[in-house]
Amino acid sequence: MLRIRQHFPDRAVKDIPATVAAELRRADFASKLKPGSRVAIGVGSRGIANIAMIARAVVDYWKAAGMNPFIFPAMGSHGAASPEGQAMVLGKYKITEETMGCPIVSQLEVVSLGETPEGITAYLDKAAFESDGVMLIGRVKWHTDFEGPIESGLYKMMAIGLGKFAGAQYYHTFAYNIGLGAMIRAVGRKVLGSGKILGGLAILEDANHTTAQLTAVPVETMEAQEEELLRLVKSWQGHVPVKELDILILDEIGKDISGAGMDTKVANRGVLGEYNLWKGAPKFHRIFIRDLTKNTYGSAVGMGMADVINSRILPQIDWAPTQINSLTASSPQAIRIPVYFDTDRECLERFMPTVGKHDLSKVTIGRIRNTLCLTEVELSENMRAEIEANPNLTIVEGPYDFPIDASGNMTTLGGGDGH
Repeated sequence: MLRIRQHFPDRAVKDIPATVAAELRRADFASKLKPGSRVAIGVGSRGIANIAMIARAVVDYWKAAGMNPFIFPAMGSHGAASPEGQAMVLGKYKITEETMGCPIVSQLEVVSLGETPEGITAYLDKAAFESDGVMLIGRVKWHTDFEGPIESGLYKMMAIGLGKFAGAQYYHTFAYNIGLGAMIRAVGRKVLGSGKILGGLAILEDANHTTAQLTAVPVETMEAQEEELLRLVKSWQGHVPVKELDILILDEIGKDISGAGMDTKVANRGVLGEYNLWKGAPKFHRIFIRDLTKNTYGSAVGMGMADVINSRILPQIDWAPTQINSLTASSPQAIRIPVYFDTDRECLERFMPTVGKHDLSKVTIGRIRNTLCLTEVELSENMRAEIEANPNLTIVEGPYDFPIDASGNMTTLGGGDGH
């Protein structure tokens, strides 16, 4: 094996609080309200870099403008679709009343905003509806389930997030028939038409998964601006730096990594099990998942996209949130249990002969910690020519023997205990 470092441009925002404050002052959202107004700030459940710092800066903006802000979880079925669970999810990201300096209001009641032209009833969190205005904090990025001009971002938050569990279930049923992209756009337009939305703060992350851009998005231009921001962030997307692999190893998956457990456009799988669905991404013939992240809290959404898993995953699964999230999203395939074995060695030895190569020394293997961590990867030495032809790659270590210890399990990238 060879340990490889992949070099991505550093686009990190240097002073996040100052940048948030400047963007919100430029957009002048506060001019829409009278001093003393209650402002509902929607925050989601994804593992967004610096989310607590960003949210606190938004709270501080509204306080400085003389308003009374509160934060509410803009989530569908996450946190096991309970008020306590959704507040806990925010707490894990250090978003609490103490750290934010404002109330956290977590509840599941919704208010109907009427129907879209497609016949979809739009819903809004009741606490947010009863406020004087709603502001969204959301990351704009590609979605794990589909491709389109608008994917994951402020529009999706207005649908799945602001609609809470009731809306998420209802919307996904429509999406099954008309497509997620069409559903998100239709519901987003209806929510904007309610007059309750003050604007949004769009977060863009680079391939190093640092905060690369913060943009205040006014309601009047939100649809067009989100399309523009999505095109930009897609141009920054990172990939496993090869054209094709026989076996891709993921050390871990989890809801803190992606809504689908793994970024499907990095792993090139569809949530319904489709192989190599996404054009332009590397091809992977087999995927091996070794473990769940600690911060997925038992949710095993995404394991159904693997071909083989280590059995250590099974006793960690909390089936309540796993089933709720998967069934709400109409993707039961994503939680099927793949073939499993008790050691990493057996998982590999049993699957290497399934890729159509009689000479197993020609099987190409790549390994990443998870689909967020693409700076450092392991690749089998039989890919050296492709590696050396890529100016963005540096061989840091190797070749060395495949990193498996006496128990038959892998050690961490570059050596050490994998657990």
